[in-house]
Amino acid sequence: MADSDSTIAWHRAQLKKHREALRDMEVRRFRFGETAEPQARARVRQTAADLRRKITASERVIGAYEKRTRRPLTTDYRSLATVHWGNWNSAPCNGEPARG
Repeated sequence: MADSDSTIAWHRAQLKKHREALRDMEVRRFRFGETAEPQARARVRQTAADLRRKITASERVIGAYEKRTRRPLTTDYRSLATVHWGNWNSAPCNGEPARG
């Protein structure tokens, strides 16, 4: 997906990179087990926590952007008639929760 906002494009790339890194860490942990060294376990836990924090931050930025720019999902007249067309911040008209 191409984004006209370079900040959002960067956050999408970071989100993908951080999710892959976290997934690889978890796969490694289940495949090979945890190390017996307490300091190494603490480093792995800290790295995982940092990745989760970064993922959450990027998801929030992307979610806020999509909430501002996303058009209504429905096409029936009644739903579209209730949308204020000058403001794309309105909630989805079809009763679905906002994605983000």
